[in-house]
Amino acid sequence: MTTLSIAKPVTFIMTRNRKASVAFYGETLGVAYQHTDDFSAVFDLSGTPLRITEVADFTPHAHPVLGFQVADVEACVKTLSGKGVQFAIYEGMGQDALGIWTSPDGKRKLAFFSDPDGNVLILSQRD
Repeated sequence: MTTLSIAKPVTFIMTRNRKASVAFYGETLGVAYQHTDDFSAVFDLSGTPLRITEVADFTPHAHPVLGFQVADVEACVKTLSGKGVQFAIYEGMGQDALGIWTSPDGKRKLAFFSDPDGNVLILSQRD
C-alpha cells in the first residue's frame, strides 16, 4: 500500500508567459533550472520539483502560493531588491521599511513579493 506521507511532493506555478517566468525563477531568484518539457519548465526546489506551466488565461490568487524558508530574511530581501524585486507592504500589517513583518514574539519574519504573473511568494525566517 502506498501512502502520500512518503511520496515526493511536486509543486506547480501557473504563468501566462513561460519565458518570463523561467528568467524570474532562474536568474532573479536563483532557483536551479532543470529542463523544459512540452508542459512545463522544471526547477529544483531543494529536491522538490517546481513545474511552471503556461496557462493562457491564468489569473493569480491574492494569497501566497509558494514560500521559501531562509536563514536571513533581511539579507534575502536586500539581495532580491537589488535585482529589481519589489516587496509588498500591506496597510495595517506593521511591516518595516523593507516590507518585513515580524511576529509579536519576534520569532518569525515574513516578506511578500510577486512573480511576473502576480503569484504571491513569501520569504520566511524562523528563529
